[in-house]
Amino acid sequence: MVDASQILENALPGAAYWKNFYTAEPPFDPNTVLKTFWDLGEAFLKKPKVGEYTQTHILREASKLNAYLWHRYFGKGEPPAPLYTPHRKDRRFRDAIWEENPFFDTLKQAYLMVCESWIHACSSLETPSPQQEQKRQFFLRQLLDACAPTNFVFSNPAVLRACSESGGENLLQGMVRFLEDWERGQGLLDMDPSDRSAFSVGKNLAVTPGKVIFQNDVMQLIQYSPTTPNVHKRPLLIVPPWISKYYVLDLQPENSFVRWLVSTGVTVFITSWVKATPKHSYKSFEHYVQEGLFEAFDAIHEATQETTLNVLGYCLGGTLLLSALACLRHPKCPYKPSMRVASATLLTTLTDFQEAGFLSIFAGEEDQLRLERRMAHEGFLNGRILFKTFNALRANDLIWSTFVERYLLGKSPVPHDILFWNSDTTHTPRALHSFVLRNFYRKNLLANPGSLKLKGVPIDLSVIREPVFMLSTHDDHIAPWKATYATTRLLKNAPITFLLAGSGHVAGIVNPPKAKKYEYWTNEDLAVQSEDWLAQARKTAGSWWPAWRQWLEAHSGGTVPCRTPGARGPIVEEAPGTYVKA
Repeated sequence: MVDASQILENALPGAAYWKNFYTAEPPFDPNTVLKTFWDLGEAFLKKPKVGEYTQTHILREASKLNAYLWHRYFGKGEPPAPLYTPHRKDRRFRDAIWEENPFFDTLKQAYLMVCESWIHACSSLETPSPQQEQKRQFFLRQLLDACAPTNFVFSNPAVLRACSESGGENLLQGMVRFLEDWERGQGLLDMDPSDRSAFSVGKNLAVTPGKVIFQNDVMQLIQYSPTTPNVHKRPLLIVPPWISKYYVLDLQPENSFVRWLVSTGVTVFITSWVKATPKHSYKSFEHYVQEGLFEAFDAIHEATQETTLNVLGYCLGGTLLLSALACLRHPKCPYKPSMRVASATLLTTLTDFQEAGFLSIFAGEEDQLRLERRMAHEGFLNGRILFKTFNALRANDLIWSTFVERYLLGKSPVPHDILFWNSDTTHTPRALHSFVLRNFYRKNLLANPGSLKLKGVPIDLSVIREPVFMLSTHDDHIAPWKATYATTRLLKNAPITFLLAGSGHVAGIVNPPKAKKYEYWTNEDLAVQSEDWLAQARKTAGSWWPAWRQWLEAHSGGTVPCRTPGARGPIVEEAPGTYVKA
């Protein structure tokens, strides 16, 4: 049979690009966006006084800004104090002209005033549910961010200055980069904030020496080579989230969490998850518990001959870890791993998904059905969808700033290891993602003892008795720290140490002591609410790594001579392995 689409693609230059454009799916359903704004409009109609007040407020504030501008141009003496100032972390207006030039100063304040007015108006309307309120706030913020004056040539002073200095060369370079990104995306704009040519996994990223000592359908297990004559008796297994590649914890040598751990005498193992293909479609959460965790336990036992180990779970890796630990405590648990857990560390881990932040707005029934249809066709969740979704949560930093730098200023991307890792996406098996979305984000079963079942075993986190170290980050937009703090209530029978670090979901974790960045808070009183915990906490400057390392040492069982990967079994291949390079 003749393939008409193939003939069309061969006959019309660029036809394949447009086909890719129209068949690709954005991170959120356009129908959901339209419905949200329609509901927002109806809410304004039901409460007209909110709209009237907002319009009056904007006109009144515009009058004040007009007077402010007039005084900046023609007034005498000290300039008046600005009426609106950007958030300290808002980098869009960091160019000095936004303060020095009266026109651009007023334009900036007018934009901030409009944003503040509409966000406040949206929060004043009646809403049928907290999720609907979050959807309104999120999509309204997306619209306002897109309309920022920094995103347009004639309202961005830095772009105008570049045009003046280069004779418009920056816009020409920007168009070239736009076409390059369009070509690379095959009809989609593949905009990368990092210089991809600057990094290569196994060459200057994920280069801590080690061996892959075991692999199965879902993961490769890496054991790292020791650098000290003696090591802690109990090895450490690190379980990263399956939605991203593990080497965020082993970036460059100077900021590698894994290398730092090895240098302090820890025998480190880490799971490198497979990049799912259609043949992995059926792999579920239960498969990842058995094949991803407990088979790793068995391989570590063979490699070290130890019967206990420490475990560390990052993000969803921690959720997987706690579910497995609770299952092991049940008398009818079918799993029989050869090692038991001495202590558990959780990095930015959610167990109560009721307050999961803006990610929860993508967990509605319509969103899940849409993803189910997509995954039924491919057999997995495409990592680019998650990549776009996470970027949308921080659109100003991860989308619009890159847009301005590449296409308006015409600049080449700078090398940035975390941004490179962020765009090095992986795929998740269909069954696994459906399970997590339905049972955690939608039904929140893990927070309700006995509601979640693994192999028919009811999961109750309160049965966990192992010592737990919880690390959250203050500016986390993926696992908000106040939501992660709720785990202290669910693990009510486990000795818990809770520490809050500065910065966000990734930068707050990848914070080596030598960098001398950020800070962390500690407070032993976990009976109070999260706000009170932070208000009473003690603040310490610098990295959280040494504080956690001291806690880990107390659960490491003394020291033994160092262990060499492969000394007690076969070696599959050199680290970082093939799974992470897929």
